[in-house]
Amino acid sequence: MSRMSAVASGAYAPPVPVRELTAVSADGARLHVEVHGGPQGAPAVVLAHGWTCSTAFWAAQIRALAADGHRVIAYDQRGHGRSPASPACTTDALADDLEAVLDATLAPGERAVVAGHSMGGMTVLAAGARPAVREHVAAVLLCSTGAARLVASSTVLPLPAGPVRTWLTRRVLGSRAPLGPVTPAARRVLKYGTMGRGSAPDMVEACARIVHACPRGVRHAWSRVLDRLDLEHGIRELTVPVEVVVGTADRLTPPVHARELAAALPRPVGLTELPGVGHMTPLEAPDLITAKIRTLAETHLPVAAEESA
Repeated sequence: MSRMSAVASGAYAPPVPVRELTAVSADGARLHVEVHGGPQGAPAVVLAHGWTCSTAFWAAQIRALAADGHRVIAYDQRGHGRSPASPACTTDALADDLEAVLDATLAPGERAVVAGHSMGGMTVLAAGARPAVREHVAAVLLCSTGAARLVASSTVLPLPAGPVRTWLTRRVLGSRAPLGPVTPAARRVLKYGTMGRGSAPDMVEACARIVHACPRGVRHAWSRVLDRLDLEHGIRELTVPVEVVVGTADRLTPPVHARELAAALPRPVGLTELPGVGHMTPLEAPDLITAKIRTLAETHLPVAAEESA
């Protein structure tokens, strides 16, 4: 996604990074990484976006946390934003990518709070046992995510649960059809499927610009990964403090997933269910998500930040 595709002003306009770099994953995939805010040694936050999104998705969090003096690191998942597409579309590849970003941006022994939304949260679950995660991650915020059975539990289609709804949902989410331009009809469809009824027009516009910028081949390839997702083993490997947030109107990863995560995590911090909020929690409830990240950083990073200074 180029910056020309994003909204140009307001809270959801992507801020200009202090530094940009390329992290190289285990298979050679190149990942676009942005660094915002404070200098090396400032409390670090790493942001992993979800399916069909980009670093622009975190604009509100980046702007607020950078203004507080945090060093905010955001990266484009492979095939998304400014990271080139790769034939390797697997949860192992996502875990490799997160490792590469952590190693490229954090000093040895430096720790960060990692926030993952949707597929970004699944990335963290997939990487829980990785050496770089054990070395660099102090705490995690999981937003609107799940570990398994995503298609079967989705309520994007207003049908009774069962094989028919699962089959149809798989066809809808995995469609190869182009999304086309951002029109009023497209905004209504996107809002219905991914956001709560109360989402303001600027939220919907920002979300639509981001999602429609995702190449349809990338969208389709990763939809197949999400369809087959099984990361329940990864929940047990994520041994740092983890907070979970979900919207009660989330149709893509309904609250049942968040409850299962909170019950199975080794060190759960808490579960927050946001009334009337949909799947796009960082866009729909930007101040609350920022506050959650800030609190995790204040609680779990002070010592680490001093040691790495």
